Amino acid sequence: MEIKTLQTFHALADELSFSRTPERLNYAQSSVTAQIQQLEQELGVHLFERLGKRIRLTSAGERLLVYADQILRLAAEAQSALSVPSGTLTIGVVESLGTYGLAPVVAAFRSQCPGVDLAFRTGICGRQVLRGELDLAFTLEEIRHDAGLVFEALREEPMLVVTHPGNPLVGSLAVQPGDLDGETTIVTEARCSYRTMFEFALETAGLRSPKVEFASIEAIKQCVIAGLGVTLLPRMAVKEELRQGLLAALPWSGPDFPVATQMCWHKDKWFSPALQAFVDVTRDSLQPSATEGKASRA
Repeated sequence: MEIKTLQTFHALADELSFSRTPERLNYAQSSVTAQIQQLEQELGVHLFERLGKRIRLTSAGERLLVYADQILRLAAEAQSALSVPSGTLTIGVVESLGTYGLAPVVAAFRSQCPGVDLAFRTGICGRQVLRGELDLAFTLEEIRHDAGLVFEALREEPMLVVTHPGNPLVGSLAVQPGDLDGETTIVTEARCSYRTMFEFALETAGLRSPKVEFASIEAIKQCVIAGLGVTLLPRMAVKEELRQGLLAALPWSGPDFPVATQMCWHKDKWFSPALQAFVDVTRDSLQPSATEGKASRA
């Protein structure tokens, strides 16, 4: 007994006409007749009595109509429940993006999908996505490609070498890696991609600067504000301190730090309505418009 056949039966029970029912369902009349005959053969009863050009439900047809109402209603409810975003999304995110960049995404998503819970996890790695522990992850690194993962770059993230405003290097016209000789570098954890870029630039220049490592970007900023050294951080993480004059960006003329905010997911991941909605909102919120893109490249 198929849903499609029950829908035809239900429509015929409502119209009581083999001419109007096909028009209502956009079927050929022969298709309606064939479906009803198949249903009667399957159940072993007559569902309609044919009285000349008129038809009416038999007692068996009336009993089936009660069940058909319930079955079709439940089927509609099931389809609605699965098409409306719901449930929980578990999302991996690097600290800087989670702290300074995702608030607009979360706000927009909550307004569109209030029935979905969000659980963010920091310290993510690709293995967690591959194992299915995360529905989606955000990374802040060079553009990546992976056989088991899909990466989608959302936007470039400007990186700044920052220090205390009183550092003599702030007044320079240009700062090269060699100019940081003797400066303490305040760095993130070893797995951080832009730390690796920064250290490579210094090592290429022959520097072996003293180093202080923190897992927290806020701790790094406080150390730099206190005049303890220099660091490389995404602009979004320091823009407020720059505005307040607590930090100063050095006029870096060394190697570029090509970092982008990227989404990644398992290549075989099924996109639930909730996950698809979150990805769509993220694209709308984080991808630069054409005007912004031109401005950022200017």
